[in-house]
Amino acid sequence: MATDHEWDDMLFSGTAVHYERGRLPYAPGLADALAGALNLDGRGRLIDVGCGPGTLALPLAHLFGETVGVDPDSGMIAEAARKAAGRGLSAKVRWVRARAEELPAGLGTFTVATFGQSFHWMDRDAVAATVKEMLRPGGALVHISDLKTETRSVEAPAHPVVPRSAVEELVRDYLGPVRRAGRGLLPHGTPGGEAAVFTRSGFSGPRRLVVPGGQALERTLDDVVAEVFSMSFSAPHLFGARRDDFEAHLRRVLREASPAERFSERQPSTEVFIWWRDPDGRPPRPTS
Repeated sequence: MATDHEWDDMLFSGTAVHYERGRLPYAPGLADALAGALNLDGRGRLIDVGCGPGTLALPLAHLFGETVGVDPDSGMIAEAARKAAGRGLSAKVRWVRARAEELPAGLGTFTVATFGQSFHWMDRDAVAATVKEMLRPGGALVHISDLKTETRSVEAPAHPVVPRSAVEELVRDYLGPVRRAGRGLLPHGTPGGEAAVFTRSGFSGPRRLVVPGGQALERTLDDVVAEVFSMSFSAPHLFGARRDDFEAHLRRVLREASPAERFSERQPSTEVFIWWRDPDGRPPRPTS
């Protein structure tokens, strides 16, 4: 489905190799929670739209007979394929380089469609309407993100917390006061209001789940550097010839906060909204 929505192909350029180390994982009970809520039994088909390097698709692949990950960034697709091969999942998971706006792209129909913190980068009304038509009767669209309303602090931390305010200030010093995004700027952040979009597209629901986190995590200095470079607003390419200078400066800031180069952080909870293709909100019916 072609639209006039403009995708910036530099948005996540160079970030894929930093994802696995830098990004905090979803809550460990996510797959079990989805299996229970959606009656998943290892059959059916999953499409993960905006799949990145397989952050969501790979941990969920065992719940389906086939998984398709879709992403417009070539680095993300390459990293996802590498990770799938390392986990012995290459035969079960297919990766497609395409914009969400190019769906259905001949990919067929699916039991479940997931969006893991990716929907805000898309032409949301167009993509939601198309994905609804790609779902089988009884199918579900699942919107997944970190729970934004909880604190990231840890009680009695074993190490200092990540000095996020100092890191954000450093990024602004190098890239300017307005948030960067690919070749442009994002002065007002990314859009919200997903519920209104899915309702306009004819989905019913939602059912909200919160998969609890809260576990204390130990993060190394290298983990935090990878996290910074995994973000669209501080992607490596944005720093140009100053990239090495920025990284050296970032490491100094982190060492000042924790000379032992260890940080304590709280595993975030995961927030899930399930939207049904059909008005009665029935769980999907997996098929072989």
